[in-house]
Amino acid sequence: MPENKTSAALGDVSDMQQLAGDLIGKMKSAGADAADLLLVTGTSVSVSCRLGEIEDVERSEGQDLGLRAFVGNQQAVVSTSDLSTATLDEMVARVVAMAKSAPADPFCGLAAPEFLAEEIADLDIFDPTAPDMPELIAAARQCEDSARAIDGITNSEGAGTGWGHSQVVLATSTGFNQGYKSSSYSISCSVLAGEGVAMERDYEFSSSRHYADLTAAEEVGKIAAYRTLSRLNPRKVKSAQVPVVYAPRVANSLLGHLAGAINGAAVARGTSFLKDCLGQKILPEQLSVIDDPHRLRGLRSKPFDGEGVRNSRRAMVENGVLQGWFLDSAAARQLGLQSSGHAARGTGGAPGPAPTNLYMTPGVVTADALLADIREGLLITELIGMGVNGVTGDYSRGASGFWIENGKPAYPVSEVTVAGNLREMFRNITAADDLQFHYGTNAPTLRVEGMMVAGE
Repeated sequence: MPENKTSAALGDVSDMQQLAGDLIGKMKSAGADAADLLLVTGTSVSVSCRLGEIEDVERSEGQDLGLRAFVGNQQAVVSTSDLSTATLDEMVARVVAMAKSAPADPFCGLAAPEFLAEEIADLDIFDPTAPDMPELIAAARQCEDSARAIDGITNSEGAGTGWGHSQVVLATSTGFNQGYKSSSYSISCSVLAGEGVAMERDYEFSSSRHYADLTAAEEVGKIAAYRTLSRLNPRKVKSAQVPVVYAPRVANSLLGHLAGAINGAAVARGTSFLKDCLGQKILPEQLSVIDDPHRLRGLRSKPFDGEGVRNSRRAMVENGVLQGWFLDSAAARQLGLQSSGHAARGTGGAPGPAPTNLYMTPGVVTADALLADIREGLLITELIGMGVNGVTGDYSRGASGFWIENGKPAYPVSEVTVAGNLREMFRNITAADDLQFHYGTNAPTLRVEGMMVAGE
């Protein structure tokens, strides 16, 4: 493998902090009562190939700045990628003028100084490795070639790999001015098997903060191929009420629905089916849901939240009982609470609450044991559509996977719909012991009792 080189300088964080401090001062001088900004610089490189030929080679280097100004309880946000002095002066004047004309919002404002992060943890989320283009091309080709070499694979949607480095600086008029670097690496492959209308496809991918942590290109390709072959000749099934088992790559979607239901903004608006469940049991008592922004090398790790508030590992659900909401400052004020350190933001808008590295704790039985007593049921490996009502918890999604007979996957199935209500589904979850951290949101294999499967 060719020797890796380090990426070109992204711009020193201290230089970004200096610019941020100057702009905060300018917004205050222009008439803002308070202000903050987010400055992001980055480099990304990606390659894709299909049937052995290179399809795309891309490299981008950019910078984005978002300014937010407050005049009383009015706020406005502007963003730009042009950091010339003339443009920045114009943006400062514009954001303050816009704030003076904005509608009043009694809940907007900066985070209180006592909640701001004072120590910036080293989360090991930056790897300076910058694979060169020949290495990326070779990896993409190797990934696809390993998939296409498996008997039965008839076509390919392609393989791709890439990396990105970025720097983030957040500054506020309350004295916070901190930044950090992060990196990301990825590789993916999607292939087809069968012919004509009997074709099936599937995929695999790997993503990581450190280049060395990526799954090997050949392994990614092989997994994509074997998954695709396993889906050939799917059958239809009759509608029935049966246990449904979610494989880990789709089980995390249930955790995503839970995260949406305990988002403080939704709770404050009254649009969550869990809005009245704080302190109540919503999962079986052996399960907890953890959010950990300080997970080393975590895909969503960050040393402080989008408002500069200190963040830490937090049990959102502990032993089945709902402990709290994902809160930024605005949602916290609306609910009469304190920020939980979950503000997330881009340069183009105000912060909002969001999870970081979210996961459900594993159970004590194997995934095979979770299926063992199922006479008939469904193992889901892919979900389609987003038929979820966040207000009522009603759940209906298209799915494909494998029909379970006598405790084992018997044959592939497709074109089925699974339905239930998330409140009841959460109460009837059993988790396997196979939790792994492949995504930003992670869950082990999950079994949900008594769901409706609509087929023929």
